[in-house]
Amino acid sequence: MTGLPPPSKKKLGLVIDLDTCVGCHACAVSCKEWNAGGFAAPLTDEQPYGREPSGVWFNRVHSYEIAPMALADPVRAAPSQTLSAGAPAPRSHCASPAQPAMTLHFPRSCLHCEQPACVTVCPTGASYKRAEDGIVLVDEDKCIGCKLCSWACPYGAREYSPVEGVMKKCTLCIDRIYNENLSEAERQPACVQACPTRARHFGDLGDPESEVSRLVAERGGVDLMASLGYRPTNKYLPPRPRRGGDDSPPAPAETLDTGALPGVLRWLDKVLSR
Repeated sequence: MTGLPPPSKKKLGLVIDLDTCVGCHACAVSCKEWNAGGFAAPLTDEQPYGREPSGVWFNRVHSYEIAPMALADPVRAAPSQTLSAGAPAPRSHCASPAQPAMTLHFPRSCLHCEQPACVTVCPTGASYKRAEDGIVLVDEDKCIGCKLCSWACPYGAREYSPVEGVMKKCTLCIDRIYNENLSEAERQPACVQACPTRARHFGDLGDPESEVSRLVAERGGVDLMASLGYRPTNKYLPPRPRRGGDDSPPAPAETLDTGALPGVLRWLDKVLSR
């Protein structure tokens, strides 16, 4: 089995904001496009236009409908437990819920854990964790396609390519973030570059003063399924509370005194009211 390097000071990873993710799948598509010709290429597809298409995707986005919750609901009081359990929120039948129903979009990819089970279970050393930045990778030349790593990963982040017979996974776009031919602004994972709502952030989570570390501290970022003890480097920012409706009567409709309007506006009101 494969050993782990000593903990590194530099911990590159992603911070994903579940409050601003709109589920557009731009991250998944841009990841597919870049990595289809990059370090982990190819990302094969089978029957892409058939009835049962399948393929290798490093980034997948799942959408869930969250039921309304009352103010005293324990799930609402502990957002980290909601992420850990993965179970649907209990329904609340109150007339005016403190947290109204909402749609939650959940991007899923490798979390580059501090204690990755996918590495320690690998019999050939194909799965490994880099000592210099904490990124978890796969050496396809050593991979025998036994799928032990995919069974060990509780996050479902491993992708098996039946065409090549090897496992594949998110590389954090190491061929972008260290590419000196790109401008500093472009040295980010493809998914971060493509996100239209800035729901994805990249940086050094081992540096408490980095932008991503401050964002996690300010927004209460959480580990996914922290109770398992794998210590994911990537963090999720829980959605902010939404305001529920109330039972107050609607405001009275405003009436327009057309006689008090200037002549041009009276004519325009008459035309538009036909």
